[in-house]
Amino acid sequence: MYDYIIKDGKIIDGSGAPWFKSDIAISKGKIKKIAKLAEDEGEKIIDAKGLVVSPGFIDIHTHSDLTVLVNGRSESKIRQGVTTEVIGNCGSSPAPAYGKGYKHLIEELKDYDLDYDWKSYKEYLAEIDKKEKSVNIVPLVGHGALRRSVLGYENRKPNVEELTKMKNLLKKAMKAGARGFSSGLIYPPSSYAETEELIELAKTAAEFGGIYTTHMRYEGEKLVEGVKEAIKIGEESGISVQISHHKVTVKNSWGLVSGTLEMMREARKRGVDVSCDVYPYPATSTGLDSILPDWAHEGGLEDLLERLENEITKNEIIKFLEKIERPRGFENIMVTSIQSEKNKVFEGRNIKEISDKLGINPEETVIKLVLDEKAKVGMIRFAMSEKDIKKVIADPLAMICSDAGSRADYGLLAEGKPHPRAFGTFPRVLGKYSRDEEVISLEEAVYKMTGLTAWRLGLQNKGLLKEGMDADITIFDLEIIEDKATFIDPLQYPKGISKVIVNGEIVVDKGDHTGKMPGKLVI
Repeated sequence: MYDYIIKDGKIIDGSGAPWFKSDIAISKGKIKKIAKLAEDEGEKIIDAKGLVVSPGFIDIHTHSDLTVLVNGRSESKIRQGVTTEVIGNCGSSPAPAYGKGYKHLIEELKDYDLDYDWKSYKEYLAEIDKKEKSVNIVPLVGHGALRRSVLGYENRKPNVEELTKMKNLLKKAMKAGARGFSSGLIYPPSSYAETEELIELAKTAAEFGGIYTTHMRYEGEKLVEGVKEAIKIGEESGISVQISHHKVTVKNSWGLVSGTLEMMREARKRGVDVSCDVYPYPATSTGLDSILPDWAHEGGLEDLLERLENEITKNEIIKFLEKIERPRGFENIMVTSIQSEKNKVFEGRNIKEISDKLGINPEETVIKLVLDEKAKVGMIRFAMSEKDIKKVIADPLAMICSDAGSRADYGLLAEGKPHPRAFGTFPRVLGKYSRDEEVISLEEAVYKMTGLTAWRLGLQNKGLLKEGMDADITIFDLEIIEDKATFIDPLQYPKGISKVIVNGEIVVDKGDHTGKMPGKLVI
């Protein structure tokens, strides 16, 4: 007798193959049989007639490193059909946390009102493992965390001893269960690394079969240089490379993705294992302080704030913003989250609007907000073209990601106006880009969310509907599936997700969370 039988579904198995009609039997967290089955063979029957049955979606690029500890229900992800999240992206992971890395961790934990105390990557994963959670977690270790633990925020090459220390921290993280390491080459201290440093670390990760994911150094006019660097790291170290959220963020360079996608194909012909992922929205999301010059961040947060208060360095920063950011338009930068009550009114408003309200220029507004909030200001920047988004989504090398941490429409994770991708990414691809606009077929869309992603991560038991695989399954109504979250009103769960099963347990039923927490740390 099977625990569950999913009856009469339109099965899309995650391999990219055409859909077919069949039943699926589940027992003890595994898919036991895919065939025509009698109802009396199952303890419980799930009627999937008229619905699509697919593998649970794998979100290859997330920032749920701490949010999963705040709320293990992972509401905004599981309600999209996401059953597995990859954490530790953009060079950022909460561990290892030594030296200035530990100080950075304590500040991050305060932001989320979390009471934890770890230093090693192994200790961090132990906390993730113990936490009750709705989704599976696949960990990466951040290059920024490695560098911060050894060099702090010093903008220089590591010496031999320091590089060895970083390598040893990376080795320990890989042995603890990291699937690879990531870089965030626009974020200090990761941005202080030269290519050679990344190659050496990539060699170390490659020894353990790890991958390298990268928020590249350039996503604007120099996009080609950014892709060249990523490919070079893969070519010289032998590591598999995943280019994160591939896009062009400067209007005068829209269209460059056609060339960079071709660069990836050419690299693959030479034996470089490179691919990418993409989120289906025309706006980025990060911290407002990220638009300040790299040199302003040297030494860490306290030094940054001092430079913003010092008239000489402040004026240099203003000149930098006038040159780099003013042409891109401050009206395209929307403030998403602010901690202090006095500035809370600015959430959801763009920098130009805020500067008009304050009666100061936009550059000074940025500095004021970063100072007032001690750099804890979130932003969204409208920067990408719809044509480019469709181009990347349709490319055979691209997977789907949210680039978002798990959120909720209640509690601490409902604060501010987060990017709608946290709530709508996967239904948006299925509804808007597959069903409505036919950018990709339904089978391709599911493949980019499941089988292809499992291949990239080396997940042997996930990503496919196949006998013996983990029973991570999403059931949805293709006719009505739709993302509801918007930039102005983002805290909205999608329509059309009927059931989500994680490791054989029903976590979402008729769109609502059941309270089940069967997620596992996948190492």
